[in-house]
Amino acid sequence: MIVAVASGKGGTGKTTVAAGLARIWTPPLQVVDLDVEAPNLHLFLKPDIQGRETAHMTVPQADEAKCTACGKCAELCQFKAISVLGGYLLTFPEMCHGCGGCMAICPEGAITNGRRDLGELLWGTTNGADFIMGRLRVGEAMSPPLMRKVQERYNTQGDVIADAPPGTSCPAMTAVENADVILLVGEPTPFGFHDLKLAREAFAPMEKPMGVVINRAGLGDDSLHTYCRTTGLPILMEIPFDRDIAYAYSNGLVISELGPKYEKLFQDLALSIRQLNESKPEARHA
Repeated sequence: MIVAVASGKGGTGKTTVAAGLARIWTPPLQVVDLDVEAPNLHLFLKPDIQGRETAHMTVPQADEAKCTACGKCAELCQFKAISVLGGYLLTFPEMCHGCGGCMAICPEGAITNGRRDLGELLWGTTNGADFIMGRLRVGEAMSPPLMRKVQERYNTQGDVIADAPPGTSCPAMTAVENADVILLVGEPTPFGFHDLKLAREAFAPMEKPMGVVINRAGLGDDSLHTYCRTTGLPILMEIPFDRDIAYAYSNGLVISELGPKYEKLFQDLALSIRQLNESKPEARHA
């Protein structure tokens, strides 16, 4: 099972929930930080990093000696990463999405494989679980290609808890597209309610089981609770708006390790996630 811990906005407590789950989840488990633009799960889980490598993607590289300036590649590319100007073939690697269509369509074989560094992958272990994260190269505009490099390393022999980037744009959609369960973390404030609603609407067409964790419960109003009730979105856990939790977070501590009460809270959450996964139509027919 792949569990994507997502949110409509930053700062709702995604990493807090992902780290708490990681500490009580039954192994085998792989914990993944997919928020490659601003990874911080390692600050809480403190993994023993055992390896790292530079990740890259294939981009077009022009061979002017072979190019006849037919323009087929430029017509195909919707991202303007390759163009023919004044009879010359020009490439713009920073705009390339790596589909490889220009190389496939070129009748002269004038486009070959180039390479663009995306960032780095780091992996290791934490408290008996495998750990992997990506860190985007400074100046790199697109995070989904690096996120997919991380996802290629998912362990198919156990469960995966993935800390997704916030929002509803391409990075967030990439993070949840192969998940079995989406866990939305929200807060009961006007902004929190608004952005969680956007996230649910964005992810709903994927028809994946979704549940909600309300962080800082007791803050704000009941709008989020009312929305979840009227839309049938189950609230799986509520984390109270508590000074001790805020203190623990600021010191890099994991909430599920604060004591029996919070350990039980996250154990119940893990059970609810498994039940949500088992409620999928394909699970019922298996």
